[in-house]
Amino acid sequence: MAQDKVMVCVSPSPYSRKLLRHGHEMAAGLRSEWIAVYVDSSHKAMKYGKEKQKELERNLRLAEELGAEVISVTGERIAEELLAAARERNVKHLVIGKPSRSRLSEWLPRTIVEQVIRSSDGINVYVIPGIAEKTSPKREGKPYRTPGNWRPYAAITALIAILTMVLRPFGLTFEPVNIALIYLFPVLLSAVYWGIRPAFYAAGLGVLAFDFFFIPPFLSFTVADLRYLVSFGVYLSVAGLTASLAARLKQQLEYSKQREAHTASLYALSRQISAITDIHSLLDNVSCQISQTVGAPIAMYLPDEKNRLVLTHASTKLTEWEQSREEIVMADMAYEQGETVGRSTDTLREFPGCFMPLKTEERIYGVLAVKLAHGTEAFSAEQQRLLEALSGLAASAMARVKLAEEAKLAHLTAESERLRSAILDSVSHELRTPLATIIGSVTGLIEGERLFSSEDRMELLATIRDGALRMNRLVMNLLGMVQLESGMLRLQKRWCDVEDIIGVTLSQVKDYQQHRELSVHLTGPLPLILGDEILLEQVLVNVVSNSIKYSPDHSKIVLSANPKQDVLVISVSDQGIGIAESEQDRVFSKFYRSETSMHVPGTGLGLAICKGIVELHGGTISAKPNGTQGTVISITLPLPEQASLHTMPQEKEM
Repeated sequence: MAQDKVMVCVSPSPYSRKLLRHGHEMAAGLRSEWIAVYVDSSHKAMKYGKEKQKELERNLRLAEELGAEVISVTGERIAEELLAAARERNVKHLVIGKPSRSRLSEWLPRTIVEQVIRSSDGINVYVIPGIAEKTSPKREGKPYRTPGNWRPYAAITALIAILTMVLRPFGLTFEPVNIALIYLFPVLLSAVYWGIRPAFYAAGLGVLAFDFFFIPPFLSFTVADLRYLVSFGVYLSVAGLTASLAARLKQQLEYSKQREAHTASLYALSRQISAITDIHSLLDNVSCQISQTVGAPIAMYLPDEKNRLVLTHASTKLTEWEQSREEIVMADMAYEQGETVGRSTDTLREFPGCFMPLKTEERIYGVLAVKLAHGTEAFSAEQQRLLEALSGLAASAMARVKLAEEAKLAHLTAESERLRSAILDSVSHELRTPLATIIGSVTGLIEGERLFSSEDRMELLATIRDGALRMNRLVMNLLGMVQLESGMLRLQKRWCDVEDIIGVTLSQVKDYQQHRELSVHLTGPLPLILGDEILLEQVLVNVVSNSIKYSPDHSKIVLSANPKQDVLVISVSDQGIGIAESEQDRVFSKFYRSETSMHVPGTGLGLAICKGIVELHGGTISAKPNGTQGTVISITLPLPEQASLHTMPQEKEM
């Protein structure tokens, strides 16, 4: 069944590799997905030495190479965690190993395998018998005691000696049980600060001191009452249990602190990179954060235009290490193979550096290099997983930034293509009509010179002039939009008389005003404004031309100017087709034309140019309905403090 997954239980044992291959073959036969699971128990993780950690790392890497989904769950009850993970992922086949056991061990409590079998309702459990592992003559490192570390035992001996000297004068006053309880303090202290073995040493030494100095016959290890032997046994049991609980509690505390530190590092990195959109700033933050987390120098290699890796970022100043030929070769190897190489790996593990590809499911973006000093121990499995998580976050952030850049480029390309099409359509339509009018009028004048009266000739010449003016407005609008888009438009600011600007505007639109009634309303003398007179004239001409274009004959168009506090408001109201409320902001966008105005020729550039010019002057432009019919375009321009109603200041260019 394709939906029934296979799960293989992984441990630091070399025998797990056989289980992984068996699970891989089973999944291939069932044509199903398979999972490799490791239960991360705090007290076991703390007891694992370096060799066990490396063995576990190799087993998990093998599972990934065989195509398994590798997961790690945390818990103290291993059997329950395994079954919970299996049921959560719809696993129907569970492969677990059973190590060889002696006959004596059959009387011990149920093993993990037996617990899994008893609770595996609906899950097929495949138990693969194991072989007894050969013990290596090399002892594994312990988390709390290394060979030659005699200081904890010396401290315990001194502490019990001092405690005995203090209690000796009160030996006849205190009950033996009270003295025995006091001797538990060194046991607890040893378990908390030095570990389980020093704690057991403290318990044994405490029993000897208690027997020698406080149990009759005194100053002798013999006992007069055999019941004291039972008391000694109970004391040792309580001391051992207390020491085990205290040591386990400390292990869990340190394990939790380690997990908390790793989680905090991941959270800090994710927060830093979530808001960064620049790839170089992103990599600078990532390199510094990872360097602080792992406590080693970091370098990043990214491909150039020729897809060759080059060193681009480093957590410290560039040294010969990051730029030497050997490091470049190692980075290339990690980049091409897509696998981690160097220290803590199966490829060139003695090399003083770890090179990890920054990859996502789609592609590899670069290589992260971690420099380890000569003689420095390799990463533990926990550190390796943290480094992989950090590099995964960095790769995901790089992918996000790259995709954002590609999306932005695609958007700009699509926008450019849309603008190009809009320009071609608008220009071809706007140029064709006046050109046809001009060509027709000129042809009539040339071929029918004797047929036309002087009035007819003047009418044809006026038609030619109107067509030329229309083409001139189109060219001016296109040039203005190009200047605005490219940022080449510069204001030549001078003191301007608004009444003169209005007068020039009226003279320019007079020729195509036709039968529309155009009036001006001014509220007394207007203040001078500081601006580019030519561009402000172009704004008013465009706005008034739009009102003429979209208004019927014999309608009224009113141009008014009114100073209000520190601004000057110029309004143009008409009785035309009007603008829908949803389009009052969109009409100032490039090439936008309302559906209600499609029957009127135009490019959709006029109001967009007006908005750009007005905003360059620090003003605003808006549209609103003119009562029940028509539109009001309002232009607001700032008034400088030194503006005067009666004097003309000296001209000033800005």
